[in-house]
Amino acid sequence: MLRLVKVLHTVAWAIFVTVIFAIPVAALRGEYRIGAALAAVIAAEVAVLLLNGWRCPLTDVAARYTSDRHDNFDIYLPLWLAKHNKNIFGAIYILSLAFLAARWSGAG
Repeated sequence: MLRLVKVLHTVAWAIFVTVIFAIPVAALRGEYRIGAALAAVIAAEVAVLLLNGWRCPLTDVAARYTSDRHDNFDIYLPLWLAKHNKNIFGAIYILSLAFLAARWSGAG
């Protein structure tokens, strides 16, 4: 069961990372509403994390199946990336939002 949770968590992570990187791509293409929709998807994920004590709900599910509590016990990521995941991709998300806003404001 732990493997299943880790696979699901990794797939979800990959989808959210893809969405974060798609925001500036949408901005470059002039697809500002799509960029905003992608940003809203990530904002919803951030809200879920905030409501869950800044943890993914799948972390709590994975914890039921192991006593391991390394930063990557619940996901198939290298330890260093799992440890710094929120900081790395949070910064990229903020930069993506700024880029989207700059492009959109200059488009009018």
